[in-house]
Amino acid sequence: MIPTPQYRFLRRSLRDGRSINPHSSKWAKLHLDPWLLGFLILNAMLGLLVVYSASGQDPQMVFRQATSFGIGFIALFVCAQIPPKVYQIISPYFYILSIALLITVLLIGDTRLGAKRWLTIPGIGSMQPSEFMKFAMPLMMAWYFARHPLPPKMIHIFIAMILMFIPLMLVAVQPDLGAGILVMVSGIFVLFLSGMSWKLIIGAISALVITFPVLWMFVFQAYQKKRMLTLFDPESDSLGAGWNIIQSKIAIGSGGATGKGYMQGTQSHLGYLPEHHTDFIMSTYAEEFGFMGVLFLFCLYAAIIFRCLIIGLNCFHNYGRLLASTLGLSFFFFVVVNSGMVSGVLPVTGDPLPLMSYGGTAVITLLAGFGIVMSIHTHR
Repeated sequence: MIPTPQYRFLRRSLRDGRSINPHSSKWAKLHLDPWLLGFLILNAMLGLLVVYSASGQDPQMVFRQATSFGIGFIALFVCAQIPPKVYQIISPYFYILSIALLITVLLIGDTRLGAKRWLTIPGIGSMQPSEFMKFAMPLMMAWYFARHPLPPKMIHIFIAMILMFIPLMLVAVQPDLGAGILVMVSGIFVLFLSGMSWKLIIGAISALVITFPVLWMFVFQAYQKKRMLTLFDPESDSLGAGWNIIQSKIAIGSGGATGKGYMQGTQSHLGYLPEHHTDFIMSTYAEEFGFMGVLFLFCLYAAIIFRCLIIGLNCFHNYGRLLASTLGLSFFFFVVVNSGMVSGVLPVTGDPLPLMSYGGTAVITLLAGFGIVMSIHTHR
C-alpha cells in the first residue's frame, strides 16, 4: 500500500524521544510548554476583558468566568503532569463515561429554550455533557487507531465511524446538531491524520452531498431548515430568524478598522445584538476593536493551533501525534464555525467562540485538552 500524505506526515517525527530533554529547563520539569501557555493566558485575559464589556460591566459574571479560567488552568497543570500513556489507557473509559452523561441528560437534563442540554449538579452548577464529548472523541479515536497499523484498513474505518455516529445522534436529539457535528469532526480529524485515503474522503463527501435531500426531508427539524434558508436571505425574516445575522453583520461592519472603542459598542450595549456575551461575542469584540482587533485575535488563535501541530509533529508515538494534532485542528474548527456564524457565512448554530465566550464547561475542557498537549510534548 502506498503511504498517503497524512501517513508520511506521521512518520516525520523523532523516533527516540529526543524531542525534548526533561532536565533542560524549569518549564520542562513542570511539564509545561511556555509558548502555548503564554498564548493561552493572553487569550484568557482578552476573553475576560471582552466578557466584562459584553455583560454590561457585570462583576459577578466576570468573576464566574475568571473562576472557570482558574479551574481550567489548574486542570491544565494537572493534566500536563500525567504521562500520555495514562491517557491512552483511560481514553475508552472516558468515552464511555461521556456517552453515559449524554444519555443521562436526555433522561433528567434541564430544558432551556426548547433544548435539553444541561445537567445540574447540586452545589456546583450546570454543565453540558456535549462539551466533554468534544474532548472524549479525539481521545477515543487516537486510542483506537494507535492500536492498529497505519494507514487504517476498511474494517477499522467502519468501526471508527460507528464510534463517531453514536455521540452524534445522542447530541443531535437534544437537539443540538451543531455541537454534534463538532463532536464528529473532531473524530474525523483523527481519521484523516491516521492516513485515510483521499479516495475514501472524497467518496464520503460525495455520498453526503447525494443524501442531503433525504436528510433535509426526514432528519432536519423545522428550525434547522429555517436557519439554513435564512442564511441565504436573512432579510426575508428580518425581525425573526434573520435578526441575529443582520444585527451581527451591522456590529462587525460598524467597527471599521480600529473599532468604536472599549465598552463603546452600540449594538451590544443597546440590546440589538442577541447573546452578545456568549454565541455572538465575536460581534461585540469586532464592534469595539475593529478589524485590527479581530486580526490580532486570529493571529493569537493561529499561534495556538500552530504550536499544537508542531508538538504533534515532534511526538514519537502514534497516540501522541494523532491526539495533539487533532486537538489543534479541532480548536481551529471551533473558531471557524463561530466566526462563520457571526459573519453570515455559516448557519447560526449556537456554538461558542473558544476561550472568549462566557461559559465554564467549554473553558475548562479546552484548557484540560491543552494540558494533555503539553504532557505529550514534555514526557518521553
